[in-house]
Amino acid sequence: MRKLIEILFVFLFVTLVSVHAKLNPYDMVHRDIRKESALSSSDKKKKTSVPERYAQWFADSEMQRFPEAWQLDHGKAPFFGYAQGVGCCAMLQMWKSTGDKRYFDYVEKWADSLIDDKGDIHLYRVETYNIDYVNSGKVLFDLYRETHKDKYKLAMDLLVKQMKNHPRTLEGAYWHKLIYQHQIWLDGLYMASPFLAQYGAEFNKPEWIDEAVKQFTLCHKHTYDGKTGLYHHAWDESKSQRWADPKTGHSPNFWGRSIGWWFMALVDALDYIPQTHQGRADMIIWIQNLAEVLPKYQDNDGLWYQVLDQPMREGNFPEASVTTQFMYAYAKAVNKGYVDKKYKVYAEKAFKGLKEKLLVENADGTLTLTRCCQVGGLGGNPYRDGSFEYYIGEKMRDNDAKATGPFIMGCLELAK
Repeated sequence: MRKLIEILFVFLFVTLVSVHAKLNPYDMVHRDIRKESALSSSDKKKKTSVPERYAQWFADSEMQRFPEAWQLDHGKAPFFGYAQGVGCCAMLQMWKSTGDKRYFDYVEKWADSLIDDKGDIHLYRVETYNIDYVNSGKVLFDLYRETHKDKYKLAMDLLVKQMKNHPRTLEGAYWHKLIYQHQIWLDGLYMASPFLAQYGAEFNKPEWIDEAVKQFTLCHKHTYDGKTGLYHHAWDESKSQRWADPKTGHSPNFWGRSIGWWFMALVDALDYIPQTHQGRADMIIWIQNLAEVLPKYQDNDGLWYQVLDQPMREGNFPEASVTTQFMYAYAKAVNKGYVDKKYKVYAEKAFKGLKEKLLVENADGTLTLTRCCQVGGLGGNPYRDGSFEYYIGEKMRDNDAKATGPFIMGCLELAK
């Protein structure tokens, strides 16, 4: 009996081992598959998306053709210009996205060479009251945070000093420049308001957040066109300019890039405006309304036109800066939850159109962005009357920072 029990015990032991041996390889294979699947998923996450690759390709192209950041936008001499600021903001976004310090160093070298230890900026004069000069102050937040150089904070304070005393309309809207009296331009909202909002948020100066919101509110009030849902390039409070409608003070046309500046200004400034701020909801509504109306003017290639609302009019043409600016603003608005995800398709269409129609790969492997409007404005000498003929007659060029910077930032937003 004892021997029989021993035989049964051995039999049961062998059976259990056999069953385990049959199950265990299967379980091990299953675990290997799960592990392989997890690794594959992880690898996919690490893979660079097409928009990311284009962002890096283009940023590197810019640094190759413009070894010094002051050369961005075809600069001829060291200058703290607004267009260089747009390009350098894009480079800082590249640094944050990739961790590659080359992009940070490119920007820091530029700012360091133009700002002295007292915070004075090369060629900058407060008393000219030019709102364009404020835009490049946006790069100084990151530089100050990373380097702890007091001169960057002093330079930001200097720009804020300008805006404390900057001339205004009777309601308190900033003039675009001292030489453009009584005038609000859409461009100016991008140049100063996001900077002021960020300054208020980072240095606990909420009055500057309030000021930024006030500027958006007044600009919307005086430039918005209820019939089209678009915004006039400018408004003249005095109604004395030749370009101004004698009844409304509006400039006569909807210049694409000016609306691009406005759209970008809204999505950027909201980064620093508290959820509880009473003006925040209005700004989001304005973004939503613009996001709803702009597809009407996007062509089949995904591009937008120099004079936005007349794409079929003879002489009008697809233009790079308005397209890149809208691409960026749409993608960021989706990522931030200001508009429904369905609107991302318009940014994706713009990216596709830019790739296929306006981007050119050069023999040296760099990328060029073509069909960029060099400049657009009103008044001055020679006088710019804001007519359709004026806008379509402005010079085009390649690799203008007002288009290339938003292209890089737009690609990074699309990749999120």
